[in-house]
Amino acid sequence: MIKFENSPTARLKTDEEILETLFAKEERLENYPTIPEFYNDQEIFITGGSGFIGKVLIEKLLRSCPGIKAIYILMRPKKGKDIAERLKVITDLELFEPLRQNNPELFTKLVPVAGDVTELQLGLSKNDLDRMKNVSVIFHSAASVRFDDSLKYAIMMNTRGTREIMRFAETLKNIKVVMHVSTTYSNPHLRTVEEQVHQAPVDWRTAIDICENANEDHLNSLTQHYTKFMPNTYVFSKSLAEHVTDDYKEKLPVVIFRPSIVISAIKEPLPGWVDNFNGPVGLLVGSGIGIVRTMYSNPDNRCDFLPVDVCVKGMIIAAWKKGMEHDNSIPVYNCASYNVATLKIQQIIDIGKCLCAVTPLDNMLFIPGGHITNSRYSNYVKVIFYQLLPALIIDGILKLKGHKTFMTKIQRKIYEANLALRYFVMNEWIFKNDNFLTLCDKIKLEDLKEFDYRDCFNHDVIMYMRIAMRGVRKYLIHDNLENDERNRMKYKFLNVIHTLLCSVPYILLYFVLKILIFDKFWPQ
Repeated sequence: MIKFENSPTARLKTDEEILETLFAKEERLENYPTIPEFYNDQEIFITGGSGFIGKVLIEKLLRSCPGIKAIYILMRPKKGKDIAERLKVITDLELFEPLRQNNPELFTKLVPVAGDVTELQLGLSKNDLDRMKNVSVIFHSAASVRFDDSLKYAIMMNTRGTREIMRFAETLKNIKVVMHVSTTYSNPHLRTVEEQVHQAPVDWRTAIDICENANEDHLNSLTQHYTKFMPNTYVFSKSLAEHVTDDYKEKLPVVIFRPSIVISAIKEPLPGWVDNFNGPVGLLVGSGIGIVRTMYSNPDNRCDFLPVDVCVKGMIIAAWKKGMEHDNSIPVYNCASYNVATLKIQQIIDIGKCLCAVTPLDNMLFIPGGHITNSRYSNYVKVIFYQLLPALIIDGILKLKGHKTFMTKIQRKIYEANLALRYFVMNEWIFKNDNFLTLCDKIKLEDLKEFDYRDCFNHDVIMYMRIAMRGVRKYLIHDNLENDERNRMKYKFLNVIHTLLCSVPYILLYFVLKILIFDKFWPQ
């Protein structure tokens, strides 16, 4: 059984150690309010509320800190929906079902605000600026996470957008904390990432000025050189955003929170809840359906991932802690599982194969499988023969029957995604995370039940992956969970077909050898 390694609770403490710790906590936090008390009557401003982390953050704040006065959510009209409609789409998700059943009145605290992080002053109207004048806590998690964004858009969204958040915060008389949500990969040139602000690749002010005034075609041609050959514009612009935040530490109570790969919830509010295919989840699904047969990566590299509910609890605690402090320091938290809950990429694939054999997916096209190779040429050959050719055959059959083709398009996206992630799956980082792991040591005893996330590091990894896979089936690909027996029969059938197809080359080889060699030298 694979378990999380080096868990902080792996060694049982003696009674003396427990008592010493408890008394130390009580003495240190005697005058601190509990976390819900800190958020009581506060007005919160959230950017990125429609994102994966943002949705879970909103739900957790409403459910565990019901005394919050209002949560303003920056949104823009999208796909023909205005901001009120977009907010309703979010709150109608199953994620909010427990809240809908137990405390539906709390939804009235959610206030959508029309705006755009890419615009100056966040695109906020005078009326919205006036009604948000009492905001005291800001969670800035809005960002473009696309790796192929132009330099100009990435800077405008991720870097200048952060500056506009800081400028807005400066106008607030009651501001207690401004949290900038970054990423552990914001310093990809470093193999060991400390919980501190590292040296800037370029000056963020100059970068914003260039992107505001320079010709975009010229910028695109100079991107690689200007970004110091960072793997993409996303990590470059997020790195600069950290330095925007750092430069405001004398004026504002700021925090930098760096999540690594954030995936399915392990406990709250619904085990397995997820709304994207990022990280290990994508590998599990791709292998489970049978469309991912090969991946270019180092199979021995560790994959740093965390459940989204762990990440959100850390954010809420870190904001509470900074709100209690009155200094110009800038706490940095690497929300990472390094040395606590890491898996090798090959282990993720192996676990996925086992899980898909026990509970196969509805939409299986081939037998679940897949191999990881650190040989670029081997991967290229396997992509052609194991993924592209079967996709062309399936699309050809669909076309002959008058149906819409899709397999080749999917394979193209998979290949492009593998190319975009190549730098990250071929390298490995050490994310120092002492500040993050000790956050729970700072909270009061009354808050342990709702906010302590350390027990999540003691779970069996295979059990967590089962939870994640079930969540994917339920919330992403909408499998019928009652079809497990039928799916197992389908799995056995595909396994037989797979075995027969794998035998064809050996059968052909036998007849070739028989005709060319055996029949010639050993005639009957």
